[in-house]
Amino acid sequence: MQSESMYHELIKMIEGDQQAFHTLYDATYRDIYRTVSFLVDHPQDREDIMNEIYMQMWTSLPNYDLDRPFHFWLHGLVIRQVQRFRVKSWRRFRIFDRIRVFSREELYWDQPKETTDGIDPEISKAMQKLTDKQRTVIILRFYHDYTLEEIATLLDIPVGTVKSRYHAGMQSLRKHMGNHSLERMEKNNAY
Repeated sequence: MQSESMYHELIKMIEGDQQAFHTLYDATYRDIYRTVSFLVDHPQDREDIMNEIYMQMWTSLPNYDLDRPFHFWLHGLVIRQVQRFRVKSWRRFRIFDRIRVFSREELYWDQPKETTDGIDPEISKAMQKLTDKQRTVIILRFYHDYTLEEIATLLDIPVGTVKSRYHAGMQSLRKHMGNHSLERMEKNNAY
């Protein structure tokens, strides 16, 4: 969706137009779902988070500053909802998470087609081996082309912390994929 038409839809949405919400939902769903899929393993959890993201988008829209990029604001909602989900579920699923880590299955094949379209299976497997914090930074950097400073703003952490997570994540990816595959990922955005 072009930014000017998106701007008009945002104005309509702020005024309460539900059809404008559906239009923006259709325009952003695939991108947001793909981002959430990289950050959250379980498909049911993804759906819950997606619902929360769009509910928060609807309720927070009056606070949105029209002078700022919409996708940047929306990705901020995504990151905050994923973090909230992790905090809430950490205590409840701590034991199950330990079991899952020790018997981790191939997640790539369980993902819906829109999530795996155009994704190199080798890269997908390597990304799943990163910590959640590293994976978040790598996805925002490569998939959404944010600068390290923008990522720091989105995550509300110092730039040095972003750089540390980025370099640790890249080192882990190099270890699991080798430099040749990693260069392909950087050049082609193959993830």
